[in-house]
Amino acid sequence: MSGIVTIIVDGAEVEAPADQPLGALLHALGKTFRRSPRLRQPRALFCGMGICFECVVTVDGAPQVRACITPARDGMRVDTGS
Repeated sequence: MSGIVTIIVDGAEVEAPADQPLGALLHALGKTFRRSPRLRQPRALFCGMGICFECVVTVDGAPQVRACITPARDGMRVDTGS
């Protein structure tokens, strides 16, 4: 797939290149991915290849989706929880 897609990030419409990893898109938007459980510190990309789970978000209602390896698709809803 090529071109531009529209996704919903934390309730706001965002345009992005189709198939761009959500992690790269969220990083460019300045979004944090979640907060640490104890101190509530913002978390972001760490490994960038799906190993560490620091970038987990909720996609279309499915929790714990690794943003760094999930491509943007038209109409998807992303909740960063931040």
